[in-house]
This record gives sequence, C-alpha cells and structure tokens, in this order.
Amino acid sequence: MDHETSTGHVTRKTVLRAALAAGMAAPAVLMGVPALARTLTAGEAAPALTPECDDGDDPTPQQTEGPYFKPNSPLRSSLLEAGTTGVRLTVSGYVFGLACRPISGVLLDFWQADVNGAYDNTGFRFRGHQFTDAAGAFKLTTIVPGLYPGRTRHIHVKVQAPGRPVLTTQLYFPGEPRNNTDTIFDPRLLMTVRDAGGAREAAFDFVLNVPQDPGPTPTPTPTPTPTGVPGGTWAAGTGYRAGDAVTYGGLGYVCLQAHTAQAGWEPPNVPALWRTA
Repeated sequence: MDHETSTGHVTRKTVLRAALAAGMAAPAVLMGVPALARTLTAGEAAPALTPECDDGDDPTPQQTEGPYFKPNSPLRSSLLEAGTTGVRLTVSGYVFGLACRPISGVLLDFWQADVNGAYDNTGFRFRGHQFTDAAGAFKLTTIVPGLYPGRTRHIHVKVQAPGRPVLTTQLYFPGEPRNNTDTIFDPRLLMTVRDAGGAREAAFDFVLNVPQDPGPTPTPTPTPTPTGVPGGTWAAGTGYRAGDAVTYGGLGYVCLQAHTAQAGWEPPNVPALWRTA
C-alpha cells in the first residue's frame, strides 16, 4: 500500500509527498526525516520533478559535464567575491540515499558562468566545493548565472557520497525561455526558485544511488518517552515535548514540536522546532 503499511504507519513516500503538496519548508521532524527542500508556492502547478526522496526511488538524473569543469576547486559555500555583480542567489537542499535517509559528508562541487555567461578557465571564480552537514543539508551562495550561447540558464554540480561513484548533473531555473530549445535541458532537474527582496532563493534535493537500510517505519505522531527537563541543556537523543524549555549556547529556547533531538538539529539551526525564549 502506498499510503499506509499493514500496521497503519504512514510511509516515507506519503509523508514527503504530503509535505511537498502542502508547501512545507520545515523539517518533517515528527516523521524522523527532513522535509523536502523542493516546495511549491501558492497556486503553482507541480513541475516534472526529480524523483522525491522515497523508499527505493530512482536517483537524480545524470547530465553531461560540459567543457569547463576544473578539478581542485576551493572549499567554500559562497562563490561571491569582492566586486561580484549579478542577482544574488542561494541554493539549498538535502542529499538523500535510496531509502529516504539524508547522507552527511557528501561532496558537492559547483561551477557556473558569470553574469555575462562566461566561465573562468584560468582561475576559480564561480567554482567551489562543500560537504553536506550532519543532517545531509547543503547551501550555496552565488549569483544567477548568465546565458551561455546555445544553452539555457544552469548550474553544474558533481555530487559524491563517501566511497561512492560521482553523480555529474546540472540544475535548471523554471520559466526560462531557452528551456524549450536547449537539447540538454531536463525538467526533472528544475530547482524551485522564488524572489527574495531583490535576490533569489532556490531549492533542490539530490537522491543518490546509495543503498540504505530504511530503518523503522516513521509514525505520524511521536512515540519516544520524553526525557527533556525544562530548564536543562539541549542534548541529542533527548525526547522533547512542545513547551519544553532548554538552553543552548547560553541562550534559552522553547520547543515548538515534539521530537527526538538529533545532531544537526540544535535549536539555532531548526526554527521549525525551537523559538528563542
């Protein structure tokens, strides 16, 4: 059954697709997995998506590397430098394996054209690599790339989980006129993009061909016995209830949703779970 198991538990597929349809941007902590970064704005029709994180779904499609890849890019999550021109862009999301579990320590190597559509082939402008954090998340700060002759607007990326093969692919922008004429364009690689006060924010989740133990089936309500003590210090592995108060980094926080704390979900990192007291 797609929506429920024989025990009545909602499957990861249902949880993530429901989050997508509802436009949820917060981690689906009650289900034990992060929410998809790919969400829809109000009234927006669902595009043809890269397979959502799923129990045994297909991985993100591969694409050509193109002629301008360079190895040994600098380790950095921001490609902005002094004097950088162009519309600021942030791209964020998660990297999942085939069983809908996030993967930490994944290498993401990005490269793109500048605002004029030119690639830096002598240095490393608009080139850089980073690694996913403990929650499998990444964030790139850059600009909207210019149009390269014969191509639609795009960002190149290589994605590699520890000890696994490299996925080489490209990310695309919705609503671009050249999407209809670019022979390489794949709608499954469209990012979700929105305007943000003169800048733009994009989201995309990668699903890698990495086998995973699916782990316990998540339930729609939290089951751990809460052990958090209001007024205590936040600690991974502790079950918190809505209203519990903790301290972290010298600041006080109040729990918004019942959940079991995990590394990477520290109060400052997950405003969906904690608010400052």
